[in-house]
Amino acid sequence: MPAVSRYSRCTLSLLSLSYVALACLCMRPAETLAFGFGDVAAKAKALAASAFKAPSLDLPKELRDLEYERYRTIRYRPEARQWRGLPFELAFFHRGWHFDLPVKINEVANGVRELKLDPQAFDYGGIKVDAEQLRKLGAAGFQVLFPINSAKVKDEVLAVLGASYFRALGKEQRYGASARGLALDVAAQTGEEFPRFVEFWLERPAAGARELTFYALLDSKSAAGAYRFVFTPGVSTTMDVKAQLYLRNGVAKLGVAPLTSMFFSGENQRQSGDDYRPEVHDSDGLSVHAGNDEWIWRPLVNPKRLLVTSFSTTDPRGFGLMQRDRSFGDYQDLEQRFELRPSVWVQPKGKWGAGRIELVQIPAPDETNDNIVAYWVPDKAPASGKPFDLEYRLLWEKERETRPPLGEVRQTRRGRGFPRTADNSIGLVIDFDGGSKPESKTEFGARSEAGEKPPTAQVWSDPNGQVLEQAVLPNDATGGWRLHLRLKQVDEAKPVELRATLRDGARPVSETWSYILPPL
Repeated sequence: MPAVSRYSRCTLSLLSLSYVALACLCMRPAETLAFGFGDVAAKAKALAASAFKAPSLDLPKELRDLEYERYRTIRYRPEARQWRGLPFELAFFHRGWHFDLPVKINEVANGVRELKLDPQAFDYGGIKVDAEQLRKLGAAGFQVLFPINSAKVKDEVLAVLGASYFRALGKEQRYGASARGLALDVAAQTGEEFPRFVEFWLERPAAGARELTFYALLDSKSAAGAYRFVFTPGVSTTMDVKAQLYLRNGVAKLGVAPLTSMFFSGENQRQSGDDYRPEVHDSDGLSVHAGNDEWIWRPLVNPKRLLVTSFSTTDPRGFGLMQRDRSFGDYQDLEQRFELRPSVWVQPKGKWGAGRIELVQIPAPDETNDNIVAYWVPDKAPASGKPFDLEYRLLWEKERETRPPLGEVRQTRRGRGFPRTADNSIGLVIDFDGGSKPESKTEFGARSEAGEKPPTAQVWSDPNGQVLEQAVLPNDATGGWRLHLRLKQVDEAKPVELRATLRDGARPVSETWSYILPPL
């Protein structure tokens, strides 16, 4: 697209005022000609109306066959970054390993220009490549840097790489859970389809910019879509997302605002083996703020078989894959620092209607696999060729600003029903602490310390679980309450679904603990 001046040019003649009048009618402010979301939406609509074209793989063998550790040695040189000297700086990811498909990256600044990949901008870490051959390859994705932890150093705060995946960081965070543009047919028998971002447009930031706006075009066999992201790094980093989707054909499951994470082991599922670390996970639970204002907490598990569960609700207020364990002692891992991994919260804008928040938990043999997926599934999918609009905010948090107002689940521990004698019963211990409201914390602590009558536990189990005992006791160490459950799994080959809420009479004083006990 050619550069656009402030006004479109018209031929003027000093010989006739009529020409001047005509010229004034031709003048249009640059804003009406600037690139924006509508341009990407038009491209997405046109894509969806045409047959899908699978991308061709033109990656040289020496890059395609790279192992992960070798791929990581390819680094973008700091001095080659785009927008040097501005608050935000831009670097590219090289193609290689699993990231073998190119994306087109454009800058929006007085028009649109493509940012070409320059092989000389990379340090290949000893990998022998043909620089001339690489000039035509294009980048695999991009990263954004910003002085989030120190005014003197620009740290990576956003990485957009692979299919429609992206992940961001707030202050003093480490990469963990990821977000995606769209998820199609997750855990379906037909197999999952992975839409991918094929082109980006990034607005060149101003000298004092605190936010970065960019656009993305998504394409796949079944769908096309337009996206606008307004990215604001901070203590908690936010991303305001606007999307317009078009389906080429019907899909079994449309997953909106998908999040992806890793859970290998935790308090409720200890590892077998000699790993010295007590827990290994990027997220330890799914939090749901339902449309009826109920807060639900589901601890994650690493199941032996695929486990798909959901929460039906209308106009959800939010959901997220959260990391509640924030102590180094929870993990004891100096390299991974799981306690610094962000929680990622989806906050819908407007009414999303009826649907369900679905959680997919996939068996993982180790911590290298992202085996957790959560997303929103609308009850009514859009018709083929018709626009489907939605907006939401993503929050990448460490200090846990998004919390239930009532008592929250701090940990879930699982063991034998009787510690000394095995009787095939299962023991569960659930600790509740005060929530985000000061009066809730005070109430929890004051009731516990004063030795008052504890709240009652409303416990529910599906028919495959038989609750044998339950008791609520004060937790003197935390000032909260501990719920003890002992139960039996009627059919050990089937899961058990459990729910529990602490109540003061008819009034709930905690979020809802919702747990899936996997088959043995």
